[in-house]
Amino acid sequence: MHALLQALLADGVPSAERISEFLGAQKFPLVDRDGVSFVYHGEADSIVLRCWISGLPTAQPLARITGTALWALDLTLPEQSRVEYKFERISGGNSEWITDPLNPFKANDPFGANSVVQGYGYERPDWTLHDPQARQGTVDELRIVSEVYGGQRRAQIYLPARFRRTRRYPLLIVHDGEDYLRFAALRTVLDNLIDRLEIAPLIVACTQSPDRLNEYAGHDLQARYLVEDVCESLRKGLPLEDSPASRGLMGASFGAVAALHAAWRYPGQFGRLLLQSGSFAFSDIGPSRRGPVFDPVVRFVNEFRHRPGHPAERIYMSCGIYESLIYENRSLLPLLRDQGMEVRYDEARDGHNWENWRDRLRAGLSWLYPGPLWMVYE
Repeated sequence: MHALLQALLADGVPSAERISEFLGAQKFPLVDRDGVSFVYHGEADSIVLRCWISGLPTAQPLARITGTALWALDLTLPEQSRVEYKFERISGGNSEWITDPLNPFKANDPFGANSVVQGYGYERPDWTLHDPQARQGTVDELRIVSEVYGGQRRAQIYLPARFRRTRRYPLLIVHDGEDYLRFAALRTVLDNLIDRLEIAPLIVACTQSPDRLNEYAGHDLQARYLVEDVCESLRKGLPLEDSPASRGLMGASFGAVAALHAAWRYPGQFGRLLLQSGSFAFSDIGPSRRGPVFDPVVRFVNEFRHRPGHPAERIYMSCGIYESLIYENRSLLPLLRDQGMEVRYDEARDGHNWENWRDRLRAGLSWLYPGPLWMVYE
């Protein structure tokens, strides 16, 4: 039990007034070098921690402290970890998943919000926060006429500060790009890193799929769409550099699968890949246990492992060690390097979520698109 909880209970059952003072004076969850103590206050039949750390149970009950409405659970957590969670409150036969009422830190994603525990030593990187001194780029909407899918598709186009049509820029195409903008502070990160000369000024096309679990699962039509529709449309309307080294693809989870697949299907088109927590499911013997939604991914990754080719010159990969996908990402690393590609790989004490991917953007973008700062000092 955390020392602060022990102190509260040292003289027996604390009064309601002492509990109220305790709750108002502390930051929750309670964090120290050894781990974290989750605390809930309120009447219920039971309170269950719901978190997503591969290797640990997804449901862990909090214990009620006798004579109080306090509930607590201790969890060992390595330093600099970051974990998203919810509480399941069960009362009168009803179950409800809620964010932690005592914790102000929350992370949003397309499915809602989770509470966040920031382990000992973790700090949100300053380059992910708005800097009023940084020159800001612009984000405009573009309609791409798609011969591959038919009709029009929307993309958000980031143009860097001081954009000029008289110069040419590298291009980065981002899968789930609107989600990166909303949940991973992509625009702020680009503004800050470009202003600080850590990455080159670049044009970023943020694409979004209406059916990502199908289109991003190693789908040939998606690869064609990127090359024949997106790249061609942007090339006609924007001053882009024209070399594979200047063109990149980026994505997380299934988006990373789509990025690798497109570069593999069209070798020589994309020289840079940024792959985050890729859902690179494969099977060595027998069928995959990931479920039917992963079946096309497994077919692609199995084929890729058999004949990887040379999809890109430089690849940045990252994955959280609390993800179930850590094995697949670690397995892919030597295969890529054996083909002569330059690969940088980072692991973080985090899970499969947008803020993990946000926190790795500086390392990935500055390695793939280094700005004048790194050109001078590296």
